[in-house]
Amino acid sequence: MQRIVVAVIVVNAITLGLETFQNVPREVLHAVDLACLSVFVVELTLKLYAHGLRFFRSSWNVFDLLVVVVALVPGSGAFAVLRALRVLRVLRLISAVPRLRQVVGALMAAVPGMLSIGALLGLLFYVSAVMATMLFAGTDPERFGTLWASLFSLFQVMTLDSWSALVLPIMAEHSWAWAFFVPFVLISAFAVLNLFIAVIVDSMQHLKPPEDDAGGSSSAPAGSQAEDLPDDPFEEGVLVPAEELGQLRTELAALRGEVSTLTQALRNGASSGATTASTATSAAPLSAADGRVPEGGDDDTSTHVR
Repeated sequence: MQRIVVAVIVVNAITLGLETFQNVPREVLHAVDLACLSVFVVELTLKLYAHGLRFFRSSWNVFDLLVVVVALVPGSGAFAVLRALRVLRVLRLISAVPRLRQVVGALMAAVPGMLSIGALLGLLFYVSAVMATMLFAGTDPERFGTLWASLFSLFQVMTLDSWSALVLPIMAEHSWAWAFFVPFVLISAFAVLNLFIAVIVDSMQHLKPPEDDAGGSSSAPAGSQAEDLPDDPFEEGVLVPAEELGQLRTELAALRGEVSTLTQALRNGASSGATTASTATSAAPLSAADGRVPEGGDDDTSTHVR
């Protein structure tokens, strides 16, 4: 069923793209679009019937429902703008493919860290915009005459979009202007923006393998889960979770302890066996001597101690 839904989403995406061309059979495209929408409605109806209110516990189910509801709104009159939102149905491919859901989940997990970095970048922009307005308002009032103009100009400088054409006229009037713009570019365009990349990469490193559609991965024991992991985590594009690595290390430490205990027990058993053998060997001559005593008799003077 999941593969059928993915195939329908791909066909619907191609259909929506073809509608943007001229001289295409629009009646056929509209029929295909209506058929795809019918499949989506049937799928969501079956999910609602099977899960009941639990359907709304999944954010992906709610997302699919909203996308399909928007597609059902008539695209005429006051709702003509909603017709363009039909293309949002292509985003259902994210919820249909486990790998894509995994990547989006990792991006959502990185949002708190990205918000902190965004606050830092906003603080940098505000301080720099105030300084640029005070320093260069008289030289270039169009770009640095107000705080808002300075913010937009500094954003252009940060994106490195023709920033030299913006800075060179100011440097012609103020030769020291590079001391302001060069550190700003280094901090904003290279340092702070790379922090966003670092946060996203750190979130991607904690990706978990997508759950099997049949639900076998959730019910399988920990040992089988470890065996199912790829030999090379980067081969499948999925990294081994840190908690599973910790569990494997704990089990390995327990196995090492058991092996050490068994080895010590074997050594103790071998040493006790060697002690018993040496005791029996030392006692043998005495028993032999005791056996020779009756041969001489009590009258044998050779056995008497003088």
